[in-house]
Amino acid sequence: MLPSAHHAHSPDVSFDGGDLDCGNGLLLLIRKHIDPLDRGQLLEILSTEISVESDLPAWCRMTGNELLSYTKAGRQFSFLVCKGKFAERPAEPVRETVRPAAAIRIVPVTIAATLPAPAPAAPIRPLSVMGVGSWPRPRWMLQALHDRMEGRLDEASFAASADDAVQLAVAAQLRAGVDVVTDGEQRRDSYASFVGGLLDNCQLIPLTDLLPYVDDPEAFEKELRALDVPAGEVRHPAVFGPLGRSRPLAGRELAFVRTLTDRPVKIALPGPYLLTRTMWMECISDRAYADRETLAADVVRVLREELAALLADGAALVQFDEPVLSEVAFSGSSSQRSFMCGALSAKSDPQTELAFARDLINAVVAGFPQERVALHMCRGNWTADESKALTGDYRPLVGTLGALNVGTLFLELCTPRAGEMEVLGTLPERMRIGVGLCNQKHAHVEPLDEVVKKGEQAIQLFGKERVLFNPDCGFATFADAPVNSGQIAEAKLRTLAEASRVLRERHRV
Repeated sequence: MLPSAHHAHSPDVSFDGGDLDCGNGLLLLIRKHIDPLDRGQLLEILSTEISVESDLPAWCRMTGNELLSYTKAGRQFSFLVCKGKFAERPAEPVRETVRPAAAIRIVPVTIAATLPAPAPAAPIRPLSVMGVGSWPRPRWMLQALHDRMEGRLDEASFAASADDAVQLAVAAQLRAGVDVVTDGEQRRDSYASFVGGLLDNCQLIPLTDLLPYVDDPEAFEKELRALDVPAGEVRHPAVFGPLGRSRPLAGRELAFVRTLTDRPVKIALPGPYLLTRTMWMECISDRAYADRETLAADVVRVLREELAALLADGAALVQFDEPVLSEVAFSGSSSQRSFMCGALSAKSDPQTELAFARDLINAVVAGFPQERVALHMCRGNWTADESKALTGDYRPLVGTLGALNVGTLFLELCTPRAGEMEVLGTLPERMRIGVGLCNQKHAHVEPLDEVVKKGEQAIQLFGKERVLFNPDCGFATFADAPVNSGQIAEAKLRTLAEASRVLRERHRV
């Protein structure tokens, strides 16, 4: 596209990005202005940075927005972008007031001087059944998530919708007969990135907005198009200042679900290694942090603050999700990308990365009761296509898992991709093992006798006091890409609960 003498249409909103380039904050500003617009509305972007002339068209192409025209007068550019396609524009649009430049404002970080002590919680019995975390969202809940992220839905209205969705998710789990309940992560756009919208000096941006930050934009664009996850709808946390936790990450989740049941409640949080790998993006995070180790120290701090608050408010178990450990173990030091958790940043050799992950996790849980903290990992859960996920047994990970100061490991063990359970026989006896007894990706419900047989195998290997039962992973890791329906999820958990009843009777638990 060549520059025009003038725009044929007037913008609904305009802002001045100054001399920022796409890889140094301009896309964060564009996202702040374009998200609240309706499809078909027009955004004018003023800029004096020459690289935007070539970078912005690529961003528009990737995000599905339409660059209508641009003008150039000396060093001043004016780009007119339509949210979505211009054909979607209303016949008589209402023009909004032109907005002044909205700079990225860095919020001062407050560090908690002391952490609250854990409150008592009901113990989790041996052979207890529970989900890993996520549950399929109703269609209206998905719409509420998008409307809230894009500024079209206020917090009170969103909370009301989320409360309704949580009630449905909890009711389904209770009907199935679980011993420990989660809220189904109904308030989250994904199992991990949601924290980017809650932590101070962090902003959620779609995966498509990462285009300027990669070494090979064409290859990255091709990868995004091949994803089963809708890349324009999956958001990625971008850090632009020191991380702080001025509001809870999952406190509302815990408080509400505890009003619905007297059973123990588990809350899942993204782990520190996952968050560090996800958040360390060059040209954004290096404006606030000299290196990823410095960023990791603040990730540990905010997670410790959240963990303390959740245990003080009665969470029976807090689970840290670290699926990227399998990406380290099974993709080696190659440059292969893994979108299972948005881990787009570079990594070193597997031994170094696993040691780094181990130290971060242990730093988060240090001083907390081990029986109240857990870790979950799998090999990818964004599609029902098994060929898309990583493959490999736990052999290269046993040493790292055994060195973690957590009381429970929730592990993928149903799918053949995870290898044989016996590999885990050397894990410390202090650890409980949450054994994956059903494949959350498959629509068929596993026969009861097969589930009982696998559960018995776990009891013989680990001892009945150490065994818990769960699916291999959540049923809807990404809100927009559930791997199964709520009906199938409930049926699978019901089978696990029935298998637990059989085994409890058999072993007098």
